Amino acid sequence: MLFQRPTRMLYAGLAIAATLGAVACSTMSHRTAAERQTDNEIAARVASALNADPSIYARHIDVRTYNGVVHLGGYVWNNSDLVTAQEIAATVPGVRQVVDDMELERGGTNNSATSR
Repeated sequence: MLFQRPTRMLYAGLAIAATLGAVACSTMSHRTAAERQTDNEIAARVASALNADPSIYARHIDVRTYNGVVHLGGYVWNNSDLVTAQEIAATVPGVRQVVDDMELERGGTNNSATSR
């Protein structure tokens, strides 16, 4: 009887691990290597377009792409930069949609960061 309890706990732990593994595998992305490559190329083109535009300081803008949907993250200093970044990203070939996840920094400091 002394060894039955640890054995039960071991089996319960294995069952939980197997269940979590199955759930994790079922929720993984089913994108092909070509789709991932296309998204990487779109993200690189968007980042390049942002950095090439002299009207915006884009160093703090992060670009991620998933199935042609561009997610802009990071922060900008004023509302016009936020709008300009969205407009630039939308003009890049292959971009289906632009999602704004950027934060607007008030006065260049983080004392009252406001999203959009």
